[in-house]
Order: sequence, then structure tokens, then C-alpha cells
Amino acid sequence: MGKNMENVAEREIQLSTIMNTAKPRSILAEARTYFKTAHPEGDFCRVEKVFLLTKRLYDGRMPGYLACAVEYHDYAHCVAVFAASSRILDGCELSGLRLEPELGVELLIAALFHDTGYIREEADAWGTGAQYTRVHVNRSAAFVRREARAVGLTVEAADRVARMILATDLARPWAECVFGCEAERMAAEILAAADILGQMADRAYLEKLLFLYNEFREAGIAGYDNAFDILRKTAGFYESTKARLDGPLGRVSGKVTEHFSQRHGVAKNLYREAVIRQMAYLETIIADDSGDFRRKLRRLDLDAVESRRA
Repeated sequence: MGKNMENVAEREIQLSTIMNTAKPRSILAEARTYFKTAHPEGDFCRVEKVFLLTKRLYDGRMPGYLACAVEYHDYAHCVAVFAASSRILDGCELSGLRLEPELGVELLIAALFHDTGYIREEADAWGTGAQYTRVHVNRSAAFVRREARAVGLTVEAADRVARMILATDLARPWAECVFGCEAERMAAEILAAADILGQMADRAYLEKLLFLYNEFREAGIAGYDNAFDILRKTAGFYESTKARLDGPLGRVSGKVTEHFSQRHGVAKNLYREAVIRQMAYLETIIADDSGDFRRKLRRLDLDAVESRRA
């Protein structure tokens, strides 16, 4: 292939062309390939079992729990963060920042369970689960500890997974996060970076922000008088996430470039590029003074979603 053809091929590769969260089994298969390449003797079976269990949980088929009823922090979001965790972990491994296979397994399990705090228990009498927005990270950590035996974790492993999950809380200063060792800290950094990149790089991220607005409204979070407010304030949120990605998460967040380089032949951070495109388009929406911002959000049929909700 000539140099010009290589440049064209590189420009055409985007995150959305190599990942589809609507096909979770393919994402699981890719994660297995990356893991087994780094750790041929590593046991990936527990990740596969938890992956299937997570689907049952979100579908309402795990005893004691109701189906996921929130539309932003749903199963697709869970899969997106799992995929990002797997890719960043692979990039770290390829770059020489290696984790023991056991800790890598626990990291991927943490990605699957990181937002289980939105899942309602059978005794919940009201709400979609969004009422737990402010405390969902603590609830997610508690879920892992409570269900440790059911999901095949020892008490010690459940504690490690729970600490990784607690590190995804944007309201908790990174310096206040507690870890059992430096390797665990690195695993938590990967998960925290994946939680940011996985959601913001979603090609329908801007559309899904309207679902997040509904969650915030149910949770009683102030400062969002209408759906447009969440679009407008996302620009500021992006600046804070950049500081987090480049600061405390900086040693791992950029390593995903090595993953895309060696696995897909494109030396780019496709996650960051996707986020930058999202934010550039968001600026055009915010600058539009027509007031009809929804007409520029076309990657989801928002009317169909709202009619199902009604």
C-alpha cells in the first residue's frame, strides 16, 4: 500500500467503525483476545461469566433486583465502559505498564459493575433508579461486596473491585481515593479513564445527554432548568474531564493509542478524537440561536424514545 493510501485509510478509521455496543458478544470476544495475548495462561472465564450475569442483572433476571430503568446509565453504557477498559488495559500492556492477570480480571469485572448502583432492588417502591444518582457509586461498591459470592469473588477481591469503582466518582477528589497497592491504583486509573472516554466517545453521546437530563431531574439535582442546560454545561464538564484525564489519569489514558496502533494499524487515540468531534459539534448546537436544538441531534430517534417512555 502506498503512503497516500495509508493516509487515506488512517483518516477513515473512527471508533464507531470498529466498535458496536449493540453487539456485546463481539466486544467480549475482543476483550478475551487482548487479555489472552498478554496473559496466555490467565483465566478469562470469570470475566465471561460475570459478563453474562451482568446482562441478566440489567434485564431484571437476577433474583432480588429489578430491570434497569434508566436510559443513560444503561446496559449499553456498561458495555461501552467495559470495552474502553479492555482497550486501555491492552494499550498499557503493550506499552510495558503491566498488571498481573488476576488484577486485570478484577478491573474488567469492576467495569461491568461500576454503575450497578442505578439498579433497583425488588423492595424499591418508586423511581427508575435515577433517584440514586448522587450515591450510585457507593451503591455500586456495596453491590459488589454484597454479591461477592454470587459473582465468584473472594471477600478480598470484592474489596479491590469496590475500591476501583469508588475511584470513578467525579465528586471524590482523586487524592482521597484509597488503594491496597500501586498496581491496584493503576487498575483504578484505567477504569476511571474508561468511564469518561467510554461515554463521551459514544457517537450518540449528545443525544443521550437528554436522557441524562431526565436522570438529573428525577434525582433533584439543581442547575438544569431544561434539557438545553445539560448541553450547554457539558462544555464545562469536558474541560474538567480533560484535566482529570491528563492529570491523575494521565499515565494510562493515552496508552490506548498503542492499542489502536498495534491492533488496528492507526496510531491515534480514537477515543479522544471522537470526544473532540462531539465537543466541536456541541459548540455549533449551543451557538445556534434558533432554539430548536433537537433537530441537530439525529443519531437517535428521540421522539420514539419519549413515546415509549410515555
